Amino acid sequence: MLEKRLINGNEALGYGALYADCRCYFGYPITPQNEVVEFFARELPKVGGVFVQTESEVSSINMLYGAAATGVRAMTSSSSTGFSLMQEGISTLAASELPCVIADVQRGGPGGGNTQTSQMDYMQVTRGGGNGGYHNIVLSPASVQETFELVQLAFCLADKYRHPVIILTDAIIGQMQEGLELHRLDFGPLPDKKSWALTTVGDHDDPGRFIQNAPGILGSYRDYMIRITKKYQEMTEKEVRYQAGHTEDADLIVVSFGSSARSSLWAYHQARKEGLRVGFIRPITLWPFPTQIIRAAAQHTKKFVVVEDNLGQMLRDVQAAVQDKAEVHLVGIAHRHLVTSSGMIFPKTVLQEVKRLI
Repeated sequence: MLEKRLINGNEALGYGALYADCRCYFGYPITPQNEVVEFFARELPKVGGVFVQTESEVSSINMLYGAAATGVRAMTSSSSTGFSLMQEGISTLAASELPCVIADVQRGGPGGGNTQTSQMDYMQVTRGGGNGGYHNIVLSPASVQETFELVQLAFCLADKYRHPVIILTDAIIGQMQEGLELHRLDFGPLPDKKSWALTTVGDHDDPGRFIQNAPGILGSYRDYMIRITKKYQEMTEKEVRYQAGHTEDADLIVVSFGSSARSSLWAYHQARKEGLRVGFIRPITLWPFPTQIIRAAAQHTKKFVVVEDNLGQMLRDVQAAVQDKAEVHLVGIAHRHLVTSSGMIFPKTVLQEVKRLI
């Protein structure tokens, strides 16, 4: 019998990690993800894990690098401004091909911004905020249950590709409470990490294998670029995930992710009840992006509406996928019918715009 609890999305991040056998967490408190830090401080010692409250997000990401290099499952989390401070470390983790999970519970911006709801980190997480043109798989849950399950998937994908995986949530998903069914997802046996993971001094003759382009270790710079390019291509081909409905007959398709997708999904269902030919696409992987289903729908769909709690960031990926075959509109934080001071996008706002465009 499944164990059920009423918890918020931030705690679901923690439970997902524990069920994935994560035993190391390094993090610094920042609103609206403080419950993540509190969860690991309380729960990790109970299972023999290591929790460290660091002095900064820079410390967090570098401690994560050290733990990941030993082959253990480890993670960190932050929110927007703190996540920005981690970019050099994330770039280094990607370059060193070390598996780990990083959660970003978004807050308002730019700069220090505020603690209101927002989805303003889309560009940063999907484009690789650090230097070097790397990519990370980015998973975007739209519920507490999905948060729990996608964290487990994130650790699996991190190990599979020896690469950082990012969980992107926001203040709404992180703070809201929903029912959660606790269960362990089975992704098969863990990969053997003996060939690369550090254990004790003297176990390996390869002291520089985590140093990008170290002479004689990784070969030439071009060889290294070719190898990681193949890895990114494999991710693009195999790891695209999305939720879709009525894309074949739609005159208009709503595209949204994360918390905004909840409002969009209601508007989509309501529009269908009223006889409007509306479709719905929710990217679950923000990178790799579900370009192909959007491109295919654009061959017969007249209009798209992108719903996101920002000024239009995923909008650019949708426009690139559509290739001028259809109109692409935005319902964002500055939308003319948005009446809330926080910028939160309610279902009726989405439905109103859908009806206006149809």
